[in-house]
Amino acid sequence: MVTAYILVLTEVGKAADVAGRVAEIEGVESAEDVTGPYDVIVRASAQDVDELGRFVVAKIQAVDGIDRTLTCPVVHL
Repeated sequence: MVTAYILVLTEVGKAADVAGRVAEIEGVESAEDVTGPYDVIVRASAQDVDELGRFVVAKIQAVDGIDRTLTCPVVHL
């Protein structure tokens, strides 16, 4: 199992709407609008890194109002 934080940059004024719609996607553990250089932070899980990549492209980036994402997989050192 791979867990990742996905940092989302949205169109102006769309953060709350994007966070709400992303939170409803299966595989998303949380989606919260935040302040700072990104507008929404998502925590999601997938079976492996390949599935995570497909999930981000097919599900997360497909949400209207998202400009850019940055995926940060969690590592256990």
